[in-house]
Amino acid sequence: MGHGRPALTTPHSDRRPDGDRGERRVNDLGAGWRVALAAPPALAVALFTVWPLATLLVAVTHGSTLGRVWHLPRLGATLWFTTWQAALSTVVTMVIGIVPAYLVNRLHFRGRAAVRALVVVPFFLPTVVVAAAFLAVLPESWHGTPWAMIAAHAFLNVAVVVQVVGAMWAVIPTDLTGAARTLGAGPGRVAWHVLIPLLRPALASAATVVFLFSFTSFGAAKLLGGPAHPTLEVEIVRRATQLGDVAGAAVLSVLQLVALAATIAASAAVQRRTRVALRGDARPRPRRWRDPQPWIAAATGAAFAVPLVVLAGRSVHGASGWTGAGWTRWQDTGRRAGLGTPVDVGAALATSLRAAALAAALSVTLATLAALSIHLARRFGWLLDVGLALPLATSAVTIGLGMLITFDVAPVDWRATWWLIPVGHAMVATPFAVRALLGVLRSTPADLRAAAATLGATPRRALWEVEGRALRRPLVALAGLTATISLGEFGATTVLSRSGTETLPLAIGRLLGRAGDLPRLQAYALATVLGAVCATIVAVSGWASRPAPEGR
Repeated sequence: MGHGRPALTTPHSDRRPDGDRGERRVNDLGAGWRVALAAPPALAVALFTVWPLATLLVAVTHGSTLGRVWHLPRLGATLWFTTWQAALSTVVTMVIGIVPAYLVNRLHFRGRAAVRALVVVPFFLPTVVVAAAFLAVLPESWHGTPWAMIAAHAFLNVAVVVQVVGAMWAVIPTDLTGAARTLGAGPGRVAWHVLIPLLRPALASAATVVFLFSFTSFGAAKLLGGPAHPTLEVEIVRRATQLGDVAGAAVLSVLQLVALAATIAASAAVQRRTRVALRGDARPRPRRWRDPQPWIAAATGAAFAVPLVVLAGRSVHGASGWTGAGWTRWQDTGRRAGLGTPVDVGAALATSLRAAALAAALSVTLATLAALSIHLARRFGWLLDVGLALPLATSAVTIGLGMLITFDVAPVDWRATWWLIPVGHAMVATPFAVRALLGVLRSTPADLRAAAATLGATPRRALWEVEGRALRRPLVALAGLTATISLGEFGATTVLSRSGTETLPLAIGRLLGRAGDLPRLQAYALATVLGAVCATIVAVSGWASRPAPEGR
């Protein structure tokens, strides 16, 4: 971790420096406190992640169930479609993402922060909002096609390329590319022989993440691909919620887990073989952009803003022209208009806000305790780390299905409880929060803890003053992030939702699935509200988590 050691010892001395003794003393909270920190997140992981996933594995051990699912007529086609659309989505995303990754990480121009925000924000938007936006912006002939789904995947996941590839691109020494140009290499040869080899690990990492997101996509696949093009994730939900074939859905979930594990293993092998070490100027300054003209940056940012702007516009423009019916005529969404079960927008909004508040509080609490426990653990912290990372290696639908099967029998018959949905949201969001907090904790200088011990601070006081202060502002941002994840969660909620627990994404999905102009207008209006709320939460939490000025 680069902590280093004070130069107070000799090669033949067994005596540890005072700073190291202070660090050991600060870290030594005692077994009781370490257990107290680890117990809540460990219990949550065991109860709501490990147990449901184990239940899924047990459910597929029945030979009759496994044999029946393998002979399903649509299984092969569904697996093939899921794989090739994810692969094509990955290629399209990587190609599109290279331009903004270069713009915001290697060039300096007016409006660069705005372009970065417009490119990255879609990643945090609910998938149902993005699906509604693409239904609004794409022609009718594209609705219900794989191409609409692939376009939405690229829109959602370009931020992965910008962040992962851009982070590597930003630290490539300028003297490497400059030397190649001095030797007469053109832009194409520089890119092929210098940039691509250096970027290969980041490209492999970004491609893996995009493939996993596209392979496990539910919202975009369900709403844009249509019933004629189901992915494995959509088929799992259909079997669990419409056909009542929970055992078959469990087998498909395990097949998906195997595919995801194989993808992650292959990606790890590729990244080990392509690892590179940079030499020279490790932090080049972005060069000022003079040629080509900055209109390319403006066009890039506008391209990512168009779907959301069109979505808001379509909420007030129907087949008969401009209208406010989508925002006002909610009493016409029920049986009286022949549109099926009424959509109670007020109840859905209240359910979403309540679930988001509880999920954010639970996720931030568990993530804080888990990050501190892993950071201070002596031997077995990695077990908690691996357990918390399980949702990252699966999908929200699989987590929801596991919870549905597990908590359906006494004495844990919790399927009808209102709190199961926010708990599911929290388990989906917590791994992201833990990863962020661990990065903050591991970057905390060790000499601060040693200084606290030298000044007489107890281990608990030092923990509060050093790590506690370091986490305060990141926790504000993570509270907003986890609330946003909960507000937009669609997969697990679809599996776990019951009458009276419908959230805003489910209401939008139901309206988009209905015929007629009014339900579509109302879906666009709700999607606009949900997208604005999520974007506002992310912006406010990001502003609140900014570092304090010096001296404060």
